[in-house]
Amino acid sequence: MQPAYYEDFNEIKKKIWDMLNDAIKNRSSQFRIPTFICGNGDNLDGRIVVLRKSDQSNNLVQFHSDIRSDKIEILKKNPNAALLFYDKEEKIQVRLKVNCVINYNNEITKTSWNKTQHISRKCYLVDNGPGTESDFPTSGLKPELDNFEYTKDQSEEGYKNFTVIQCKIKSIEWLYLAAKGHRRAKFDLESNKDTWLVP
Repeated sequence: MQPAYYEDFNEIKKKIWDMLNDAIKNRSSQFRIPTFICGNGDNLDGRIVVLRKSDQSNNLVQFHSDIRSDKIEILKKNPNAALLFYDKEEKIQVRLKVNCVINYNNEITKTSWNKTQHISRKCYLVDNGPGTESDFPTSGLKPELDNFEYTKDQSEEGYKNFTVIQCKIKSIEWLYLAAKGHRRAKFDLESNKDTWLVP
């Protein structure tokens, strides 16, 4: 028996947003860590990010980053990017084309920072930005920080490096792998057009 979303646009959209919403709170969700792809000219690159927010009413998803990350400079030049999700058990792939907004030292970052756990703030306490060359293997942290021997107050220092990337969704492409026959659809959120595609 095929699922309700096999050939129904509304059920597909419901399933996609259910999976995105679940990924925010469910650490074992395969949608929690999508591949984020951005670039400018020949400088194209992808990396895994952690999904931190899913907002269907505003058609956006968001994740956190270090303001010193090379993707920040790329996004300043070209805010268009893509997110790729795949759930092996569900056999569902979702591709989002997005327009990114970099939030830094504003109400959005303050709200997200206050929800960020002590353990997760460690990433923003490195002396040099992600991708900086080093003469030796390193986490980038001072020894006293590397062992979680720091207080929540000390972790506040990381806020100066913290940024929230909001991804406004322009289109969603969905692929469902089924023995009976794969199904693929595209949802253009800018023109509000739903289209079936050949898988």
